[in-house]
Amino acid sequence: MKFIPTALEGVLIVEPEPRRDERGFLARTCCEREFSAHGLNTRWVQQNHTSTRQKGSVRGMHWQAEPLPEIKLVRCLAGRVLDVVVDVRPGSPSFGKWHAEELSAENMRALYIPAGFAHGFQCQEEVCDLFYLMSEFYQPDMARGLRADDAKVGIAWPLPVLNLSPRDSALPGLAELA
Repeated sequence: MKFIPTALEGVLIVEPEPRRDERGFLARTCCEREFSAHGLNTRWVQQNHTSTRQKGSVRGMHWQAEPLPEIKLVRCLAGRVLDVVVDVRPGSPSFGKWHAEELSAENMRALYIPAGFAHGFQCQEEVCDLFYLMSEFYQPDMARGLRADDAKVGIAWPLPVLNLSPRDSALPGLAELA
């Protein structure tokens, strides 16, 4: 696996190195030794699978607060998404900055998202399935969010933002988090 840094410290692209033959391929997508060697989380207590319909649909931006923040490893199993993270750590030099990465079934990339980053994505095809590894169990009272269309953050979604859930539409902006 390749671990590719992004402009946001701790956010990494994890790129498998598939072994291919006439039958298809085999690729390691998570390896405790390799993750540990890079100083990354190796304990995954929950796995989530989400399926999103309609090109342009957005889910996010979500994270889990202290004292049980989530680290996520997100991979696209079907379709293609623009996966986005925003630094929401108070006092961080990159607070409010965002990074976007195309994840697809074809490129097989995953995004490693450390604690303190909001996460969301926009479906770039009619159906997109994402698979998440989570470092903590979901705690509804710790669930937090940031508006995906907050002008102060300025995420450059490639398509018009569609189908925000009522919960996601009511999330605060960055100014309310600071």
